[in-house]
Amino acid sequence: MGQDWPVAVLHHALKVAEQAEVFSVSSRETSVHFEANKLKQVQTKESSSIALRIFKDGRIGFAQASGTQDIEALVNMAVETSQFGLAANFQLPSSRSHPLVSVFDSHVDEITMEEMVHIGQELISRVKDYASKILCDVRLIKEILSVHILNSQNGEASYDKSAFGISLEGMLIRDRDMLFVGDSEGSCRPLTIIDSLVNSVIRQLEWAKEKAILHTKSLPVIFTPRGVASAFLAPLALAFNGKTVFEGASPLKNKLGEQLFNPRFSLWDDATIPYGLGSSPCDDEGISSQRLPLIAKGVVANFLYDLQTAALAGSKSTGHGRRAGSNSPRPVISSLIINEGDVSFESMVADMKEGLIVEQLIGAEQGNLLSGDFSGNALLGYKVENGKIVGRVKDTIISGNVYQLLKEPLSIGNKAQWVEGILCTPPLYCSRISVATKG
Repeated sequence: MGQDWPVAVLHHALKVAEQAEVFSVSSRETSVHFEANKLKQVQTKESSSIALRIFKDGRIGFAQASGTQDIEALVNMAVETSQFGLAANFQLPSSRSHPLVSVFDSHVDEITMEEMVHIGQELISRVKDYASKILCDVRLIKEILSVHILNSQNGEASYDKSAFGISLEGMLIRDRDMLFVGDSEGSCRPLTIIDSLVNSVIRQLEWAKEKAILHTKSLPVIFTPRGVASAFLAPLALAFNGKTVFEGASPLKNKLGEQLFNPRFSLWDDATIPYGLGSSPCDDEGISSQRLPLIAKGVVANFLYDLQTAALAGSKSTGHGRRAGSNSPRPVISSLIINEGDVSFESMVADMKEGLIVEQLIGAEQGNLLSGDFSGNALLGYKVENGKIVGRVKDTIISGNVYQLLKEPLSIGNKAQWVEGILCTPPLYCSRISVATKG
């Protein structure tokens, strides 16, 4: 998609609209997929799309198309939708200056398909060296994006972004028992060294080698970084979403400045981390990226806003207007980060007379996310006895409330790691959580 086409769309739209914005993106993606230890699919695809947002007669119109389509048809579609659109109660940004955020590495594009296949094969081989009967599904994806934002208020932004991701999901069948392990890594830089990914999966297999039994009771629980993501990420992201807050559905509404969390706990969103998957110089509306505190030493500090939601709430955009594909912007997290504490993971385990380590929950998002309640099955969890990890637990459900757990006495690990490229967190050690088992 040429740079002159968005300009032509904008020029045509302004013949019928008071304001207009054009968002165009093109991408080239290569993916390699292994299933059950065997190469299943290798493919490369290219795509481009354009989205037009207009203000006409005080209302918002929107249209989007893949590839290059007739400009007049695109504008007419936006005009038609404006008849039913929301009130245009905000101004498009005029900024052309944005922070320098490193999100492109040319070496990603230089990695060949054959090299990606080799990385996948090596990953499977090294895990199988530890557990010969494990069945591994591996995905490797590299992508190059080009983004261009242009509006009638003289606002403009454009940048290129690279991304590289590796994920492994392994299944080990022992008699009638199925064990699931896995991990992933993502960056705007190439990931060719897989040691940490291999070590993570082997560590899970090692801790799950023996079987252990828990009984229904309240127990201390350690959430590993992956465990934190599976239990805490969804309700926190929803609670700090400005749209949820404005609609009155967030439990944090009218709580700005209040001490609702443990004073040792802080959370922020940062779209300026060099080579972070959630980073960019600006959001998809041309608002500059920033490091935004959400919880500052236990105090509710900010919410995430796009332009439209901020206007409705009487606030300002925080640079979190993101689009799914080329759809209309909405407030979305970039990269959530939880502060590191001063307790090692080993010290947490040693402190337990009897307890549980949660590596991954499933079904937790089916609880009442708005209230912070979660109840999920420990897809992968380990029992601790007298300060030692003794084996994997099965048929174990953990129930709790995110806000209560993060308010009570809490130990925070001293070493954080990224999960899925969108959350960087250390382990969290909660003093008491309800644990239920079939036993």
